[in-house]
Amino acid sequence: MRKIVAIAAAVGVVVGGVALAPTVSATPAEAVPAQVAYDPAPIAWGTCASAALARRGAECGFLEVPLDYARPTGTKIKIAVSRIKAKVAREQYQGVMITNPGGPGGSGLTLSVLGEFVPDGAGLAYDWIGFDPRGVGSSRPSLSCDGNYFSYNRPFYVPVTPELEKTWLDRSKGYSAACGAAGGDLLDHVKTTDTVNDVDVLRKALGQQQINYYGFSYGTYLGQVYATLYPERVRRMVLDGNVDARKVWYEANLVQDVAFDKNMSIYFDWIAEHDAVYHLGTSGKDVQKLFYVQQAKLLKEPAGGVIGPDEWVDIFLPAGYYVFGWEGIAEAFSAWVNNGDFSGLKALYDSANGQGPGSDNGFAMYLAVQCTDVQWPTSWNRWRADNWRTFLRAPFETWGNAWFNAPCLTWPAKAGKPVKVDGRKAPGILLISETLDAATPFEGSLETRARFPKSSLVEGVGGTTHAGSLNGVSCVDNLVAAYLATGELPARKPGRVSDSKCDPVPRPDPQATARQRTAGADITRGDLQELIAGARP
Repeated sequence: MRKIVAIAAAVGVVVGGVALAPTVSATPAEAVPAQVAYDPAPIAWGTCASAALARRGAECGFLEVPLDYARPTGTKIKIAVSRIKAKVAREQYQGVMITNPGGPGGSGLTLSVLGEFVPDGAGLAYDWIGFDPRGVGSSRPSLSCDGNYFSYNRPFYVPVTPELEKTWLDRSKGYSAACGAAGGDLLDHVKTTDTVNDVDVLRKALGQQQINYYGFSYGTYLGQVYATLYPERVRRMVLDGNVDARKVWYEANLVQDVAFDKNMSIYFDWIAEHDAVYHLGTSGKDVQKLFYVQQAKLLKEPAGGVIGPDEWVDIFLPAGYYVFGWEGIAEAFSAWVNNGDFSGLKALYDSANGQGPGSDNGFAMYLAVQCTDVQWPTSWNRWRADNWRTFLRAPFETWGNAWFNAPCLTWPAKAGKPVKVDGRKAPGILLISETLDAATPFEGSLETRARFPKSSLVEGVGGTTHAGSLNGVSCVDNLVAAYLATGELPARKPGRVSDSKCDPVPRPDPQATARQRTAGADITRGDLQELIAGARP
């Protein structure tokens, strides 16, 4: 998916102080997916650069791991790690809880704060571990290819002319080549299996026989693969917003396009319900029509000279991910249409799309993982046909998503074969999803449930929020708390269905939101959701 969020800006903290490191050098080799023989050095824990982590008494450090697990004595890289220790007596201690916000390419260093959001103090019995996966954020090296790739007023996503198609193919090929020059040998060693092995080495460094794990979005796929390769090392595991292992990764993006189009219709209906606030139309169809009329106008004359039709789509995209931020997007939409004020649009785009050196790290690592986890189609004719076919059903983001992934056509590292996810040997795990999650559609959670026969699935019925647990929905959060406290899971039901049903994350009330707005630099539930959803599925 195509949402890039500058995590430090989203959560109001400094994540780390690591600049781009020189390209590492080693002989490329195939990833070794399981049972690696490497004993890590202890992590030298120290203070954290993040003020929010420091206030919580967190510790930060680096885990040294092999670049290539087939050559464990060769070149090493460093994984940035944070830890917030348990706050219970020794006899109540439940071990480490390793977290991942998704992506791939999402920074998870600050996610060690997650434990404080678990109800009833159930999170206090764990050491919560956040980390930046290899190539990401404060880990060394950190990949960046072209910090200006998401500049303003880019060529129109929809390739309505051969010239536009060629322009985007050239841009994609150019970005891929830039990553080849910047990433060097790192690009051959950033598959999901490499990070799975990093997690297991982290387990060793923390002195644990087993891990507990909490993963969101792509982090659910990371968890699925870990539990497949190391089932005996899993104690408890929560997976929220589940990737469908059958569809990694080309097909998954086409499925997302259709799901996002449906969620945008729901969002436009919500705007129409609050026409007294936004004055954009009294029916969802009217609001949707207005959205596309404005996009066509921006193709001819970008707002403020910077917000063109592509940026317009990208600004609205978060509304398909989750209900958080619906009001801000609607306010910017209204200000532009009714007052000609583009400042809100620009602020939203800038907050999610940094520019300058290093700002493309999340995008670069998203591609680095997905382009090498599995071989993408090598024929552009296949891409063209599939995306035009999907566009006819789902015009909102199909072509934007296609170009977001198009560097995989010419990615300068060899693709591997994905692990066949098999959870039959894994313990009981807790799965969570809302019914209309567009980033990881609900069918993926049903498939994950089928592959993990001891698992239990909680459904946020009718909801559109992606990876929304621990955001105040008591039904869901209390089930998480019970599982973390005792291992208790909802009873499994027969058939391909969810096992427990809860209310979804509620849609916002514009008037109430306006009254509740506050400013602050600490991590809040809303910031937490931005971090998770911003990491991308």
